[in-house]
Amino acid sequence: MDPFDSLLRGVHADGAAFGRSVLTPPRALRFVDGAPLTLCVPMRGEGWISHPESDKPRLVRVGEAATVRGPAPFVFSAEPRSSFAPGELRDVRRGHTGPADPAGTDHTDHLVLLVGVYHVRNLVPQRLLGALPPVLVVPDDHDCAALRDYLDAQLDAGRPGRQVVLDRLLDWLLVCTVRDWFDQPDTEAPGWYRALSDDTVGPVLRAMHDAPGRRWTLASLATRAGVSRSTLAKRFTSLVGEPPLTYLTDWRMTLAADMLAGSTATVAAVARHLGYADAFGFSAAFKRVHGMSPSAARSRSSSGRKTN
Repeated sequence: MDPFDSLLRGVHADGAAFGRSVLTPPRALRFVDGAPLTLCVPMRGEGWISHPESDKPRLVRVGEAATVRGPAPFVFSAEPRSSFAPGELRDVRRGHTGPADPAGTDHTDHLVLLVGVYHVRNLVPQRLLGALPPVLVVPDDHDCAALRDYLDAQLDAGRPGRQVVLDRLLDWLLVCTVRDWFDQPDTEAPGWYRALSDDTVGPVLRAMHDAPGRRWTLASLATRAGVSRSTLAKRFTSLVGEPPLTYLTDWRMTLAADMLAGSTATVAAVARHLGYADAFGFSAAFKRVHGMSPSAARSRSSSGRKTN
């Protein structure tokens, strides 16, 4: 498993956060539920995304997909405008944009927008979201291009399991969109993504993500890469932006925060799972990275879930 796989593993569309909307000028959709990530895919026509962190509206056409990073509200419209009258805006919460279109509705001259909303709460996928710009738009010139027609057909299908199929297809399209954006030559992709293709650093990154609980040392990681410790340290730091063991500690502490929030495992059990001989050393590392003890982080997460 590489870092990209690890970070996207917990990002999934959900049936309650999936919808299609038909827009005609001057109407627009305002996404207001604070989702960390939204995927917008025009099925017919073209539209414009207005985001408070972008200088101007971004055009998205058929054959392109866009992701929008939250939680700030943004507007998707059929016109390149950043201001709208109250009656022109329809608020979107958790992917619901209003009642479904009647059977037989003719959408030939309208913008038909497919929307997937991702409510990402764990820290692992948030590491990926932090590397994305507020709005990114990429063409469907990838392996997922054929999904568009199939997605469109599935929206009107009444077969059992339709929603699960749609959710998974949308997840697939999201992975393709983000990956293709990272692969563009002018994109400032995170160091770990660029390093995956490196013959020295790539195997080390995969090893740490495959087995974060192994008692890795700089020597054992260098052996995995087939180079000296000094060569690995220099190459890894140059490509990723931090030394190998610093990256490993940060990755372990990200996993630890999610484990503490999503399970009843004791602090000692989490420490052992992530390669620490005792809870004391683990707790010290956790506090150094997150600014609080593991117990405090668990209590804070529990309080947040009750509030939500």
